[in-house]
Amino acid sequence: MTDFQFPDHTFVIAEIGINHNGSLDTAKQLIDVAVDAGCDAVKFQMRVPHLSLRPDQWDVVRDTPWGVRMTYLEYRQKIELSPADYLDIKKYCASRIIWFASPWDVDSVRKIPVYDMPLVKVPSAIVTNLNLLGEIANLHLPVIMSTGMCDLAMIEAAVSMLYPWVPQLALLVCTSSYPAKPEDLNLNRLNTLKQEFPDCVIGYSGHETGLWTTLCAVAMGARVVERHITLDRSTPGSDQAASIEPQGLRLLVREIRNFETARGSGELRILDCDKPSIARLR
Repeated sequence: MTDFQFPDHTFVIAEIGINHNGSLDTAKQLIDVAVDAGCDAVKFQMRVPHLSLRPDQWDVVRDTPWGVRMTYLEYRQKIELSPADYLDIKKYCASRIIWFASPWDVDSVRKIPVYDMPLVKVPSAIVTNLNLLGEIANLHLPVIMSTGMCDLAMIEAAVSMLYPWVPQLALLVCTSSYPAKPEDLNLNRLNTLKQEFPDCVIGYSGHETGLWTTLCAVAMGARVVERHITLDRSTPGSDQAASIEPQGLRLLVREIRNFETARGSGELRILDCDKPSIARLR
């Protein structure tokens, strides 16, 4: 079991995902970016390629970030970090920032305890894989689940697989296009999830360009926020264009914290800072 609890402030996750392009050094640089920005956590994606990739996709030839063409299976194998890399990442994050991952297959789920991750992420693509959700539930860890590509019935089925086995469950509004257009974000889903799942923490996973819509999600009550990060949005890779560069990440976290300060209690009263104006103006 873990002693992780979602904090009272907005839990900000820097999604490194596969933007390391298989490089441990790049992964560490991205961790540094997240720490410098004041994020609460970094997240990776863990796959055993031949288990998580559909067989009909194995031999599909595609371009890669390294400027060569290879099959999709070869690409996935090349882009994965090794178990030794993840042990190094565990040490690199220790006492600096929370780290965890989204496992895409049973073997990856079973590696989560090896790395002492305090929580686990269910990506949108896995929500309908009830067998894999059962494996994740058996970890008895807090779970964050994105809900892209899902309707209410799919989310209800997934939640029923996870509860009551997981101590905490967060559901994130998500649009699974990269980058997502503003008209496809449907931020009012935050209110729907709050109404339909009152026992869950509600949050937002953004794939759009820019920051303002993510800030709007926080203002609408998102307690967890996840955004992909990159060193350079022009870097080749499927998620880079929908990611935030270091200066943008610093700005996003700063403005989220500023909003939390500005939100206040809602009490209607005369503020101490008002009193000089009363004496002068009223």
